[in-house]
Amino acid sequence: MFPPSVRDPAPQTDQRRDELLADAVRRALGTTGVYGVMVYLRSRDRRSLVLRTIAGVPLAVMSPFRRVAAAGPLPVAVCFRTGHVITLTDTEDTMRRFPQLAVGLPYDFASVCVPVAYGEERFGVLSGLWPASDDGLPEPAARQLAEAAAGLGEQLAELAGTGQSVEPGGEVAVVELPPPSSVPTTRVGLFDWDVATGALAADEQFREIFGFGPGEFDGTVAALNRRVAPGDLPAFRAAARVALERGEVLAARVRVLGPDGLPYPVELWARVPVAISDGRTHLVGAVLDVRDLSAAAAAVERLQEGVLSLDPDGRISYANRATEPLLRARREDLLGHHPWDVLPWLADPVYENRYRAALFSQRPTAFLAARPPDGWLAFSLYPDPHGVTARVVAAEPPPGAAEPPATPPPAGRTGVGGTHHLLQLASALTEAVTVRDVCRAVAEEVLPSFGGQELAIYAARDQQLHLLSQAGYPDGFLEAFEGTPIDARVPGAETLSTGTPVFFESVRELAATYPGLALDGMGAWAFLPLIASGRPVGTCIIGFDRPRPFSVEERGLLTALGGFIAQALERARLYDAEFVLARGLQQALLPHRLPEVPGIRITARYLPGTQGMEIGGDWYDAIVTGGDVTLVIGDVEGHSVGAAATMGQLRSAVRAFASGGDPPDAVLARTNRLLLDLDPGLLASCCLVRLTPAVGLARIARAGHLPPVLRHPGGRAEALYVPGGPLLGVHDLADYPVSDLRLGSGAVLALYTDGLVEDPAVAIDQGVDRLRAALARAAAGEGLEQAAERLLREVGSTRRVDDVALLLTAFG
Repeated sequence: MFPPSVRDPAPQTDQRRDELLADAVRRALGTTGVYGVMVYLRSRDRRSLVLRTIAGVPLAVMSPFRRVAAAGPLPVAVCFRTGHVITLTDTEDTMRRFPQLAVGLPYDFASVCVPVAYGEERFGVLSGLWPASDDGLPEPAARQLAEAAAGLGEQLAELAGTGQSVEPGGEVAVVELPPPSSVPTTRVGLFDWDVATGALAADEQFREIFGFGPGEFDGTVAALNRRVAPGDLPAFRAAARVALERGEVLAARVRVLGPDGLPYPVELWARVPVAISDGRTHLVGAVLDVRDLSAAAAAVERLQEGVLSLDPDGRISYANRATEPLLRARREDLLGHHPWDVLPWLADPVYENRYRAALFSQRPTAFLAARPPDGWLAFSLYPDPHGVTARVVAAEPPPGAAEPPATPPPAGRTGVGGTHHLLQLASALTEAVTVRDVCRAVAEEVLPSFGGQELAIYAARDQQLHLLSQAGYPDGFLEAFEGTPIDARVPGAETLSTGTPVFFESVRELAATYPGLALDGMGAWAFLPLIASGRPVGTCIIGFDRPRPFSVEERGLLTALGGFIAQALERARLYDAEFVLARGLQQALLPHRLPEVPGIRITARYLPGTQGMEIGGDWYDAIVTGGDVTLVIGDVEGHSVGAAATMGQLRSAVRAFASGGDPPDAVLARTNRLLLDLDPGLLASCCLVRLTPAVGLARIARAGHLPPVLRHPGGRAEALYVPGGPLLGVHDLADYPVSDLRLGSGAVLALYTDGLVEDPAVAIDQGVDRLRAALARAAAGEGLEQAAERLLREVGSTRRVDDVALLLTAFG
């Protein structure tokens, strides 16, 4: 049901682009001190950032982050959207600023994300990883990474200018790290041996490996024989004879006598060349100087403790002899595998997580593991960018530990990467409050992370499916499916009625299962039932533009994600229903219209906070008394029904006292005593301005409220920090001084609550000054309504937490 729309074929991988990316990665590795580098490029539709090139970080570990939503909260996405460098110094910094990244990669490392751009054009992001340090990043590191990103951006712009693709396509390119300088190297020499004549042509490396000085080698095999240890000559000659007779490869290890007469090992590899047809009298090949490697391997083999070498992906590349009795496994069964895959007692995800933590932090770590049936082992992990060396020794059980189980647990396990990926995506849904928020989070973060192009979310109501949200479908395509019964013979309905997710890896598979179903050219689909607490909530449909196999882990992730989406939708549906009722109550407590008074114009705006389910206590009012008008703005602390009820009582009290003709200070004093008598346990701020339009007089009194902002007729604006009294509800004898002010024709006065000017990043006075500057920027001919909308847009935050009330009054 509901297949997605047709897409053009994905662009082919461009060789020149990949060369540029690899060169940029190598420059970063060589100049910045990073242990890992990644390059993300924007997708064709600009909705995703796709990991294109990586070095020093296991690709398997980064699998959940191969595709990142461009609109999401991860640092790569924020860097791309804003063009700002994002620097994270450690786990604490990451958790505070980017909690979703900390959930997906809960390891201690430092990182910098730099935009790859040229001019106004952004192509992607270059990201580098460093070990976390109390000293922060190396001083020039971020600058050098930015230089590498700038150079790459310029090169990609030149490439795009020639019409070539700069967008990602194909598999992720893994750039190999340069080998560490401390690792023993293997020298190789080449030779051509005419067995019939005994002539031996050899290069300089060959002569050096066999210990020949300049001019000492006469070009014969006899000279070579004199260098081979006498005990090895028979075996060497026999191997050469077999190679000539059978055309097989010669592989012989012989000892060479050094100048001091002491032997050292070399390996000889040779074959009969196909190009020479002379009755198999020639051997060509190479000699390998393995003395350093052999010595190192022999030293490790002599150790009584186990030594394992794991590559960056966690696969065992070497195990010494002592590991076999310790791990109770043969070396041939270990090599090439993850230890947690071949040793069932290490299948607990905590052990794989320890490996990942060591690799990302680049710090040694250790842990104990119970080996059935009767032992404990201590593992010490020593990482570097090339992998991890593990030391294994027998250990005493920790205090209070139970005996290891007699048999290891079942082999089935959930990958750590998949678990972190699911948690990272689920955390995006926990921040969604309304149904619209949930649908947007799925479209902007969940869908791009799986590489999907199309999304439809349906809600189940009255035994039918109704579209809540869609992304990417052609106009009108989904209209035919609106109101589909949940027992209909279509995949979107059947997945809900059966409670079982359905995956189609190709068009042929979908068409064979549902003949006659409308298709629009997508290549694969995932149909996920949305079920919360056993109740059918709806269906989520994800479409992919190409055929694709769904791995077992990916099916599990999508299935689990369907459960999270269902729970988020159910929670959001309840929120929306309660929010409508709560906001209705609050709106009923605010003025339905403002008075029309000759000589002045008044307008107001009220915006609810964007977070939380409770209602606030912000209010405003305009009260006409004879020839005067009293403007009121106030804010009861907290967000609750109690705050809204107290707000209603205070608004009624101020209206009553002001209508009776009391001056501003008396109105606030009486309201203060009333609040103390009511004793709601809440405080309130208030600013009251008594206007006499006929003479242009304004009398201002404040009770702990932010200052009014006045724009003078000439355009200059100022915040009126006039004297004021304490918050209402603090002290029954509080005074509220009154300040008089003359207003000219064309002046505009702004009263507001703190939700308009609050910003966690700046002091409240800076927020007030931002409002002052915005009020002064009035364009010629701007009306009061347009001014109110502009102030909300320029001063207020789109992610405000608090409610906002704004009351604007223009004179003349």
